[in-house]
Amino acid sequence: MAMNFKYVRIQGKELAKNTMHAKGVFSMCWQLVQNDVMDQEDEDLFREIDSWFAEKLPFPPQCKRQEAVVCWFKTENSDEMLKMIRPALWLLERYNHPYYVVYTNTPGEIVYEDQYQIAAKSDGLLQIDELQPNWSSEN
Repeated sequence: MAMNFKYVRIQGKELAKNTMHAKGVFSMCWQLVQNDVMDQEDEDLFREIDSWFAEKLPFPPQCKRQEAVVCWFKTENSDEMLKMIRPALWLLERYNHPYYVVYTNTPGEIVYEDQYQIAAKSDGLLQIDELQPNWSSEN
């Protein structure tokens, strides 16, 4: 398990158009929904997950404005967030959509911060301190 890293992000291989950075877990799941890949029951599950996060996690203003930023969970206090994201990871696995758990201390210039997350400017370059494929049950 990653130790002493400040930030963690779950992302895929495909790039987001506005950031030119790997898409995050929510974008990947929404893509499966929009492409009509998920069964209705799985789509309903993802919508519940998304609603929970929309209620509990502030939406950075930079994201609302679709600025080129990348969001990261803070490792120091994001246990609840990471626990609640696990069903979305299960959905990605169920539909054979690859994802990576990325840890870093160098996310770029931080332009937003709250209790659980940060948003950093995206320069289209990915600096990775540690990359772990998929999310093991030990994390």
